[in-house]
Amino acid sequence: MQANDILSIGRRILGLAMILMGIFGTVAQLAKGYTLRTDFVETVAYAATSQAGTEMPRIESARAETRAVTGTLEATFHGILGQAEKPEWVGYSVDEIPGERNVCCGNWNDGEGCGTCRLEKDHDRNGGTTHVDGSIKLEGARRLVVLLRLEAKQVVRIRVASEDCTLDAGGLPFLWLTGVKPAESVALLTTYVEGAEFDRHEHHNIGSGALTAIALHADASADRAMESFVLPEQREELRKQAAFWLGAARGKEGLRTLERMAKNDPSSDVRAHVTFALSVSHESGAIEEMIRMAHDDSSSHVRGQALFWLAQKAGQKAVSTITGAIENDPDTDVKKKAVFALSQLPKDEGVPKLIEVAQNNRNPEVRKQAMFWLGQSNDPRALQFFEQVLTK
Repeated sequence: MQANDILSIGRRILGLAMILMGIFGTVAQLAKGYTLRTDFVETVAYAATSQAGTEMPRIESARAETRAVTGTLEATFHGILGQAEKPEWVGYSVDEIPGERNVCCGNWNDGEGCGTCRLEKDHDRNGGTTHVDGSIKLEGARRLVVLLRLEAKQVVRIRVASEDCTLDAGGLPFLWLTGVKPAESVALLTTYVEGAEFDRHEHHNIGSGALTAIALHADASADRAMESFVLPEQREELRKQAAFWLGAARGKEGLRTLERMAKNDPSSDVRAHVTFALSVSHESGAIEEMIRMAHDDSSSHVRGQALFWLAQKAGQKAVSTITGAIENDPDTDVKKKAVFALSQLPKDEGVPKLIEVAQNNRNPEVRKQAMFWLGQSNDPRALQFFEQVLTK
């Protein structure tokens, strides 16, 4: 009986031990499964952080890595540059200046969605960009992506892209920097503007890429930099390119700088380019400054260019300025350019004015120019006018 009791107790102990081992094994498996699940969640979270939390755009065909700026952007970037023997891309984002525009891989467009920007296939007609239909983000701060291609410890290309672009790096390493301050970005990019040769008009002009990027920064430091690029001591080609971006992107501050250039720049070629920059500005005072230049600039070339771009803007103010130049400008070449400007107006505005000039202007060269542009108009009113002239 005692032996049976001992055997029974032993069996119970063994059963209990097996139960406990099963429980411990289950707990261990659950713990292991929980750990694996946690690791999986952390991986997904990291990917989400890389793509969204740090404003990294969608990246394809790249070995992507994220790194935080330590110290200043200049110090961090030059540390990376000093080790960049083989080709790689470095990118970061800053707030983009407001406006109804999309900058898909540097191709300025209005209202067209951005698709895939192929960074390594940029020699074709479309600049390596595949567009898609889409809407522009109008509410909230938008981010501008700044991209620098490094090779042989040098910057060989600077590009910009919209935050909604997908970037295809062509299999190259891609390093995404976080924590970039806009003013430090402007300071870094300025070094590449100041050292560039803008007169060479190269396809991959580093200075032009850096200038474009600065112009699209939503920061007061960008206004100061742009103003410094148009000082009289700067090269003419830089002043011309900077003038365009002042009109196209820098709003009221840009207009104020263009107004100073229009009055004070010593080069008539640069002032003529200012008339174009004013024509792409959306600020209300831009047309008034174009009108002033058409009236008062000392250069007939500048006055003629102002008239031409006024015609593209149309409107009653433009028409009166153009017709006033035909009547009152002392230079015949300016009068002829004003006649051409009339031909660029909408036909309901331009054709009647051209007929009036052809009939009544005292200058035979001006009348001849008006007749020529009437002949190019293919307008029935012009044909009727010619019939009247020829059958008198």
